[in-house]
Amino acid sequence: MESEEMKVSFKLLLIFFPFVFFVHPIICSTYSPVDVFLINCGGSNPIEVDDSRVFQPDSSIPHVKMSPSSEIVVSDDEMSSSGNSALYNFARVFEKTSAYAIRTKQIGRHWLRLHFFPVQDTKYDLKSAVFSVTANGITLLHQFSFLKMGQNSPLVKEYAIEIGSSSSKKLELTFSPRNGSLAFINGIEVVAVPNKNFPSSLVPIPLGPEVEISKHVAFETAYRINMGGPLLTPKNDSMWRIWEPDQPYLVNAASARNVMVNPNLIMYPDGISAEIAPNWVYATAQEMAEANVTDQKFNISWTFEVEEGFTYLIRLHFCDIVSVALNSLVFNVYINKQSALTSFDISSRTKALSAAYYVDFLVNVSMGSTQILIQIGPPDLRNLPSNAILNGLEILKMSNPCDSLDGNVCEINKNSKIPSRKLIVLAICSAAVFTVVTVILAIFFLHLRQPKKPKRCSSTWFPLPKNVGNSDSKVSICSLASTAQSHGLGRILSFSEIREATKNFDESLVIGVGGFGKVYKGMLENGFMVAVKRGNPGSRQGLTEFRTEILMLSKLRHRHLVSLIGYCEEQNEMILVYEFMAGGPLRRHLYGSNLPPLSWKQRLEICIGAAKGLHYLHTGAAETIIHRDVKTTNILLDENFTAKVADFGLSKLGPTVDQTHVSTAVKGSFGYLDPEYFRRQQLTEKSDVYSFGVVLMEILCARPAINPALPREQVNIAEWAMHWQKKGLLERIIDPHLVGFINLESLRKFSETAEKCLAEHGAERPTMGDVLWNLEYGLELQEASIQHTASSENSANHIPDIPGWIPQVESINANHFDCISDQATDTTTTTSDVFSELMDPKGR
Repeated sequence: MESEEMKVSFKLLLIFFPFVFFVHPIICSTYSPVDVFLINCGGSNPIEVDDSRVFQPDSSIPHVKMSPSSEIVVSDDEMSSSGNSALYNFARVFEKTSAYAIRTKQIGRHWLRLHFFPVQDTKYDLKSAVFSVTANGITLLHQFSFLKMGQNSPLVKEYAIEIGSSSSKKLELTFSPRNGSLAFINGIEVVAVPNKNFPSSLVPIPLGPEVEISKHVAFETAYRINMGGPLLTPKNDSMWRIWEPDQPYLVNAASARNVMVNPNLIMYPDGISAEIAPNWVYATAQEMAEANVTDQKFNISWTFEVEEGFTYLIRLHFCDIVSVALNSLVFNVYINKQSALTSFDISSRTKALSAAYYVDFLVNVSMGSTQILIQIGPPDLRNLPSNAILNGLEILKMSNPCDSLDGNVCEINKNSKIPSRKLIVLAICSAAVFTVVTVILAIFFLHLRQPKKPKRCSSTWFPLPKNVGNSDSKVSICSLASTAQSHGLGRILSFSEIREATKNFDESLVIGVGGFGKVYKGMLENGFMVAVKRGNPGSRQGLTEFRTEILMLSKLRHRHLVSLIGYCEEQNEMILVYEFMAGGPLRRHLYGSNLPPLSWKQRLEICIGAAKGLHYLHTGAAETIIHRDVKTTNILLDENFTAKVADFGLSKLGPTVDQTHVSTAVKGSFGYLDPEYFRRQQLTEKSDVYSFGVVLMEILCARPAINPALPREQVNIAEWAMHWQKKGLLERIIDPHLVGFINLESLRKFSETAEKCLAEHGAERPTMGDVLWNLEYGLELQEASIQHTASSENSANHIPDIPGWIPQVESINANHFDCISDQATDTTTTTSDVFSELMDPKGR
């Protein structure tokens, strides 16, 4: 075995060897930049660097001008012994704010590279220098200190800066020392970027409409990675860029293996030039390790530390160098656990193998987050071998609205002085404004102290209570309030009532947290216990769900549906008030808590109650209503364990008499989604039946619908349970608390019902009425068995201890596997979010 591995390794080495030692000749480009400025700052002679480029002294370049004063040349001839380029033997030092003015020929973005290394000098301590750098008004470095960087090698900072207009083709680079300190620079590169190398708009993550990118926006290179390949230096790139290997950023090195081909085989289709990335980047890649293992399910993941509060351009480079035929490599791409590319086929875009391709995305890194996670993995629905590749990656930070690339600084020009006469006028005006504002606030405060009626908002938007669920027309919250009485939408509660009922939203009264917001236990002034669901304050993301919930529940009354008491829409709040369900969600009674396990009879009665609620929605209301989010967290229990279906925010009116389905975007909870609805986006009441089938298996086995901690074949409860059901051995995976207490015939009827609910096609599934009848029959079988057991010691009809019973793996918290929606939000977990957690690199 070892000899075989050695042979394979030797073959790979033979392929890899000539490429590694002859990287530098292979550059595929005919581009010649209009502007190329290579500036040796402080030096007196031209300097040739390792990649054969020559840096000219800053004092001898015609189109480069410096501030006429305050620059001092510092040199140290002993620096060459350190192994650094001779470029770092010299530095231009500034004791006060000074600037370079570089006049270009081309308008547009240019690469700007700044070289820093503190030259040793007896007069100046450049290591302790602290300074800021701006370029055409963009802050590149703010209070920069080489000493704080903690490195002993030269530092190169790379930016892409927009230069001028037809009247002013100039880059002004300003160095501003902190008071009492210095500024310095060793070298400057300015290189024109080809047109269209930077996009004018970007697709955001989470996916949404494209975002326009202003020409004024500047970029800073955070990472430039050559996946699966060696370090590429400016020798190998026509734009003189550096590409790092990806190994330091791999989350799990065992999940990937590097592949490569001869760079001369790489083709550049129309619209993609070699200046986007050199052929060496596209000639190497990381692919899934053990990619030929059947039914693999894992991702290759890379993490990158970034600065919080900034927006980033993510450029992904692809080239299919692993396939032998077109359309045989299909995979998913995720950015920060959000779907970026689904069932992505490189060859369908390039129409050829070994052809370069790239895709750009926009990612906002919110405050409190300092990482970007890139993942590739196989798609969910596929008939092809599991594999995924990535050839290269660029992450570029974008300047913020304060025109800064270094911290969220909005610097005020300290040199601007306001005349003293203007200061006096400004002070008088400020005092007058302050007086007026104080009077207005006093009047407003007195007005607030007077009793007032609940808020009513006039609105030109119109409510659509008759068409809710099938209409895309906008309805404001205020329109709901203004028409509430006429449409019987329930009681309108004031915000003060809600606040009093929840003791000003006391955190100790929180009984649940969902995508919409927190749920509080409360008591109205009449002593009635309620559950108060408060939308995230100030957010309008749940407006559609808020409207749907009110309009649906206001016209539904059933013993097995949670009742809506009222709602509140004051002060930009979205609050729903329900009857209080003391037992909480069904899921808490099945797993993940210390509550006593439910008996089989209790579980059957809960299933029957939920089925009655859903049956009423499908047939008992004036119009068919499809719940669309049936799961164990949306089945609530009262103090007597009576089950009631809750959460109608995603509900939809069903098809009319002349329709077979409703065409709509996919929404629901992953693990419970009807596969037919997911594929075709065609919704019917049978979609609820499928979800209820998953609930039945969840109740029987007491484990989440999706548990990524389990082996691949056990992750999905529906698939796992059907595997054993078809063998006739479902009892092997049931909740161990049921063993010895469940009647075999009752279990058989229950499992057959669940199996029919989980049929692949909706037409093969029973109606909720049929499901209800079967469950009631299963309960009768269980009760008859209990009576028989009480009158006889023979309990052969019950399942005894099962020798082949499969023990449960510790369940993870599955409450976060929430909604799949056409509008992704921070509180929503998508299909991609679930599978991006599956990072075990070994095929199963």
